[in-house]
Amino acid sequence: MSDERDAGTDQSGHRSGFVTFVGRPNVGKSTLTNALVGEKIAITSEKPQTTRRAIRGIVNRPDGQLVIVDTPGIHRPRTLLGERLNDLVGQVLGDVDVIGFCVPATEKIGPGDRRIAASLDGYPRAKKVAIVTKVDIAERDEITERLMEVDSLREDWAAVIPLSALTPLTAAGKAQLDVLADEVLSLMPEGPSLYEDDIVTDESTEDRIAEMIREAALEGVRDELPHSIAVVVDDIAPREGSDLTDVHASIVVERDSQKAIIIGRKGARLREVGATARAGIEELLGTRVFLGLHVKVAKEWQRDPKQLGRLGF
Repeated sequence: MSDERDAGTDQSGHRSGFVTFVGRPNVGKSTLTNALVGEKIAITSEKPQTTRRAIRGIVNRPDGQLVIVDTPGIHRPRTLLGERLNDLVGQVLGDVDVIGFCVPATEKIGPGDRRIAASLDGYPRAKKVAIVTKVDIAERDEITERLMEVDSLREDWAAVIPLSALTPLTAAGKAQLDVLADEVLSLMPEGPSLYEDDIVTDESTEDRIAEMIREAALEGVRDELPHSIAVVVDDIAPREGSDLTDVHASIVVERDSQKAIIIGRKGARLREVGATARAGIEELLGTRVFLGLHVKVAKEWQRDPKQLGRLGF
């Protein structure tokens, strides 16, 4: 991960650096990233392992700048894709200044949480913060129990913070996010901002569009299908003589039976995916959009090094 602190002049008391949130899949890391940035830069889903890349979100505060690196959840890999996602997480953890370890208030600490917490020993350079998420849907006793469990996992937590990322606009929710941002920023080294103030992510437009389409495709599909879905944007171009932008993309699956599920009866499901994704794409591009979606089959792409390379993994 490149560190651009040499750029620009130092500002006394101004802090900047990289933070990443780790935890089991589906503990709310991407939701938390979006809430802190104040804009949706990482897709969210109830399906595990939704995040597949290291996505950077930038949080600007009066006394500094946080660069949040959203990563896949750490899991026991069953495919080559799974192995590469875990490797990606390891690379990010070796580079960041602060690691936020996330556990949901609604679930007891389990072996996976303990394994991940213990693995942070491998990253001595980073300061560690424990975060208990989803407190908006937990009972008070659950929150208290989880805070105690998390606190006992390591002796070097710089802070243990409960919060809900889904209620950032309430007084309590906003305060919780501010507490986390302030705490993490205080742990960063002094230095100038790493990005211009008006940038919220360094994700390309094509990547953000592909993720919006994949998020729409994940809705309502069966448990075995989400891991098999990838999206590639084939073309983005303004339509001549019109205020439309033409976007063409391919949804890639592993089997013909999965292609049939994505398309649905008489194409109904694919039209739903297109309508849902188009709304987000129009907001991103600021124009009306024609979205053309094509579903392709790439046999067992999660296990094929060549296919993974073509799909950007």
